[in-house]
Amino acid sequence: MQRRNFLKLAGLGAIALSLPRLGKSTAPLFQGLENQRPNILFILADDLGWMDLRCQGSTLYETPNIDRLAARGLRLTQAYAANPFCSPTRASILTGLYPARIGITVPVCHLPEVKLEKKLQERGGPTQQVLLSGSLTRLKPDYVTLAEALHEAGYVTAHFGKWHLGFNRPHHPEDHYEPKDRGFDFEFPHAPNVPSPVGSYFAPWKFIKTPPLDMQADEHIEDRMSTEAAQFIREHKDKTFYMNYWAYSVHAPWNAKLDYIEHFKAKADAKNPQHNPLYAAMVKSLDEGVGRLLAAVDESGLAERTIIVFFSDNGGYAYLPKKTDPAGFENIPATSNLPLRSGKGSIYEGGTREPCIIHWPGKTKANTTSAILFQSVDFYPTLLAMCGLAPRAGLQLDGVNQVPALLGKGAVRECVFCHFPHGQTQEADKLNGAIPATYVRRGDWKLIRCYGDGDDGGDRFELYNLKDDIGETKNIAAEKPALVRELNDLISGFLKDTAAVVPRRNPAYDPQAQSAPKRKQAPKQKTPEEKASLRRQRDAEGEPDVIS
Repeated sequence: MQRRNFLKLAGLGAIALSLPRLGKSTAPLFQGLENQRPNILFILADDLGWMDLRCQGSTLYETPNIDRLAARGLRLTQAYAANPFCSPTRASILTGLYPARIGITVPVCHLPEVKLEKKLQERGGPTQQVLLSGSLTRLKPDYVTLAEALHEAGYVTAHFGKWHLGFNRPHHPEDHYEPKDRGFDFEFPHAPNVPSPVGSYFAPWKFIKTPPLDMQADEHIEDRMSTEAAQFIREHKDKTFYMNYWAYSVHAPWNAKLDYIEHFKAKADAKNPQHNPLYAAMVKSLDEGVGRLLAAVDESGLAERTIIVFFSDNGGYAYLPKKTDPAGFENIPATSNLPLRSGKGSIYEGGTREPCIIHWPGKTKANTTSAILFQSVDFYPTLLAMCGLAPRAGLQLDGVNQVPALLGKGAVRECVFCHFPHGQTQEADKLNGAIPATYVRRGDWKLIRCYGDGDDGGDRFELYNLKDDIGETKNIAAEKPALVRELNDLISGFLKDTAAVVPRRNPAYDPQAQSAPKRKQAPKQKTPEEKASLRRQRDAEGEPDVIS
């Protein structure tokens, strides 16, 4: 397929070209116009599922503030994260590029080792079906982030909450991976090397190292963070700002306010797929944080000139929590994404279809929904266009300007893609859909290419009509071979265009080795350096979790 046609199908050619182009030489163009452009408040939940809001259909969770935002704006029912894990999706939002192109394809940006090159695993053991991709552990400084683009146009920029895109090592002045290096004037808290509120949501927070914070006993990080963010809004009401409020909620660790848990224990019904009172309490704290932000916007007189986005970085954690605080909720799945299949870490819909609300005052219609295809890479060009700006001339983007679609003038994007070169097919019973695969969705059709899982060692395909089968229960690939070939050509074009690292069958794989008894071996003695590295990794990760 010619590149021009592939880009058209993917929707990559729809970026508006008539708007002013950003760059250092164009910044004076906007001087004196700051108050005429809208503010941007980007609220990103962590691990919140497609059904985890009352406005999305939940009958247990209480989300009055997020529901109020939905009543003000446009709710997108077919919005997708670019990856079923957090860091890749966060990178896609800030760069407008697919994780396959960036090389961050799993959330490993809290690890000490700096890896900046994409590559395929060289060899695997006999129980490993395919050779997998390695993931970068930092977002490269090469990319012009959304924050940098808006900063150049005169915006005050702030990042609150989870980062998980890399951190600077001590005594390495060449490292430039933290929010302050990527276009943000201000951040809170400073904890760029952690994937979650490690240990507990409640103070004292051990995961926040610097600067020292005044903490109240048992203060909830979402309460503190949203209070600080609300104060930032009030203090900058006369400026034009872009604020990320990237919540820690509702990621593990599994702990919440005791009175909220008791409240939901009285409401929970085991017949409801969502019936974990502890998780419901965590959602409530997230919603209250959003409420503080909305109140600050309204009370500062900014409601009519502030764009507000609400999104989640990947699907909900539809599995059993490993450990809960208080104990007693370990045997109840944290949440359910039904009618979607599976959840976080999965190539199925539950892994990447997200709740998405966009409030654009005077532009989007209140209390409306849209079924347009939207993906996290689209935020970059779309938000710039909403502010009367456009990307730098010549800047490569995979995202498309969705403004026409948001205004009800027809769909812009025809396809969405997700490349996940990780997992193992033989372990998918533990996490349904955590397999090395790439999918394309075009219209109602979704094709999944499962690497190295065919009877002959080649790739296997799953095809679903999401209009008729939103739960992906019936694979009809065998019934429509021509459509499979057509959609697979789109996947091949996507992989080539993004220079993706593609898994392939492991030549050393032995199916018989799966059932062979494992021989006990004496543990290998680790060097002091290896022990120190493992300690740092455990400190950063908190409790070990293969799908953290």
